[in-house]
Amino acid sequence: MKFLKTLATGAIVASTMVATSLAAEISPAVIFDMGGKFDKSFNEAAYRGAEAFKEKTGIKYREFEITNPSQREQALRNFARRGMNPIIGIGFSQASAMEKVAKEFPDTNFAIVDAVVDQPNVRSVVFKEQEGSYLVGIIAAMATKTGKIGFIGGMDIPLISAFSCGYIQGAKATKPDIQIFENMTGTTPSAWNDPVKGGELAKSQFSRGSDIVFAAAGSTGLGVLQAAADEGKLSIGVDSNQNHVQPGSVLTSMVKGVDVAVEDVFTDAMNGKFTAGLNHLGLAENAVSYAMDEYNKDLVTPKMIEAAEKAKAAIVAGEIKVHDYRSTNSCPF
Repeated sequence: MKFLKTLATGAIVASTMVATSLAAEISPAVIFDMGGKFDKSFNEAAYRGAEAFKEKTGIKYREFEITNPSQREQALRNFARRGMNPIIGIGFSQASAMEKVAKEFPDTNFAIVDAVVDQPNVRSVVFKEQEGSYLVGIIAAMATKTGKIGFIGGMDIPLISAFSCGYIQGAKATKPDIQIFENMTGTTPSAWNDPVKGGELAKSQFSRGSDIVFAAAGSTGLGVLQAAADEGKLSIGVDSNQNHVQPGSVLTSMVKGVDVAVEDVFTDAMNGKFTAGLNHLGLAENAVSYAMDEYNKDLVTPKMIEAAEKAKAAIVAGEIKVHDYRSTNSCPF
């Protein structure tokens, strides 16, 4: 905090007083969407960001977990009425509710992840999921032994198709004759929270010869990861690093910096630096990537990493254009 630099004496006491003052000035809140904050994926990444902020600053936050769609607007309005500020909504499904509530509380700062709400007091954080998915597509294409890989999405929406299309593009750029199976879990929000169906879809793809499946499906993906482990196949996790969920079976995870986005919103508000508008984050901002750790180090070879890193540099430099499904509502690959 820049004003602390002016303090020459009594630094410890002054820092404590400042922290107490800041804690009184902001009352952050986060609203998790369907699937809950312990989905080991998208919502849980947001939870980690909020927890990191609390641990670093000592400032507590309020939270709410959506269990049915009608609660979104109610939760946003309730937090705003109680003076929570800033308020973060996790997930595209909160966009319409936030647009309405943000208009009603123009002096409250809001943020949303994975959607754009064009209001002067809303920060919209969206990611270039297709870029990270391109990289895991490369890794999958190099790792497959059958020449067949799969993708299982959650709710059938353009956002999830962006994951799929980037994955397909990266895989086919690496192995043009590769065969890719694709399934979406459903068309309603319950598609994010159906691990049984996720497992069934994965087993169906395995029965057709796929030996690797990428799941972008919230907690539904946990069923995919379980099925892959049960069948002796490989999976790819999403949003959070899920390599540890099924050790030795998760090839890698396509991670998104949802945790960083949440922590940044809270921190900026604390420091009086909150800004509204669009934050569009991808490989260039280190906001998407593939996960490497002790759980998958024996699955991903140095050649795979070299290929992924080469592609990453080319994407950042503009030499490789990764198609965004949302720009055309189609995937040309």
